[in-house]
Amino acid sequence: MPKKLLLILLLSLTTLTAGCSLAPYQQSPHRALPPSTQEPIRSDSAAIKKKIYSQYRKWKGTRYSLGGMSRRGIDCSGLVYITYRDQLDIELPRTTEYQAQVGKAVKRSNLRAGDLVFFKTSHKVRHVGIYIEDGKFFHASTSRGVTISGLTDYYWKDRYWKARRVDWDEYPAPRAK
Repeated sequence: MPKKLLLILLLSLTTLTAGCSLAPYQQSPHRALPPSTQEPIRSDSAAIKKKIYSQYRKWKGTRYSLGGMSRRGIDCSGLVYITYRDQLDIELPRTTEYQAQVGKAVKRSNLRAGDLVFFKTSHKVRHVGIYIEDGKFFHASTSRGVTISGLTDYYWKDRYWKARRVDWDEYPAPRAK
């Protein structure tokens, strides 16, 4: 194979596998949205699960698109960003790299609805989703689009990296809509 063609192929594959970590970073990673006048849901797992499932129904099947932020295409960190913004009134950083620094570390055995779950999908690439319940998480898959997968699914079980719980004290209480 000619060197030029090999180089083009290698660059293309690198771009495709780069995942969410290459999406542009936004300047204000911890800016909270104005709270609504509804009752707070802070750590109410049932209310958080309801909101995540609601978001899933709206976005289900939306194709994966690196850097995407719309129903025409979205990446994993964009989906997490939009879900937290629209469902929990919290504006997280836009990229997986910065989302992985939010909040506090949480053990896999202590996961609860709304926790961010992270995966190492290659040497430099990271993936993020939102934990729901019973080992399931909501995310934008490069192959299946917006979907719900299991932490113990064949692809994900060996790629699990860590989880973070958003520190609600850094933000106004999220409000039910």
